[in-house]
Amino acid sequence: MEKEEKKNSARKYKYLGLITALYITFQLVSDVTAGKIVQLGIFTVSATVLYFPFTYIIADVLTEVYGYAKARSVVWIVLFSSVIAGLIYSVVVFLPPATGFDANEAYTRVLGQVPRILVGGWIAVWVGGILNDYILAKMKVLTKGKYLWTRTIGSTIIGEGANTVLFYVIALYAVIPTGLLITSILSGWFLKIAVEVVMTPITYRVVAKLKKVEGEDYYDTYTNFNPLIIRN
Repeated sequence: MEKEEKKNSARKYKYLGLITALYITFQLVSDVTAGKIVQLGIFTVSATVLYFPFTYIIADVLTEVYGYAKARSVVWIVLFSSVIAGLIYSVVVFLPPATGFDANEAYTRVLGQVPRILVGGWIAVWVGGILNDYILAKMKVLTKGKYLWTRTIGSTIIGEGANTVLFYVIALYAVIPTGLLITSILSGWFLKIAVEVVMTPITYRVVAKLKKVEGEDYYDTYTNFNPLIIRN
């Protein structure tokens, strides 16, 4: 078991760094835009529903191609990046504005909400990300690599469900009316799953291409699934 994990850890991959960078980008953008609630048809949701689901598609690709340990390591990297960004946002709000700078109220209004949103985001992204990766990895072994759609959608239902509930409750409870909060949770969860379903054909193509280019199709048969391990 340890020999197999070390072998996977030592391998060099062509696109792993790029995929990690995309994951971080979508997370950091979500951190500063999650507080805006928008109306999309009959759905009242956070603006992040338009792009945050891509983090789960990326997570699916990471786990499916590179394995749970790699994906878990990326979740930790994303979390640390978000924490660093959040601390910097707080410093920016705290710093006194220069004489003549009349946009400080706008900066404070937007970034001043960030600490609570970030805490909710940190917890939600870690719990949801780990659950998503765990379920997908286990299902891959169980299905012997068949029926990719069942594990991408199945893991998203659980992972996004946990992420959505944790984020909205921690970040927006008592900030927006309870009725709107519940509606936003249900709407956001549904739309995130819908994005995963719609993107499934593209996910299939990306996964197939990466497996071929990277020469990897990892099965987590002997993986240590401890979520607290930071390095893969």
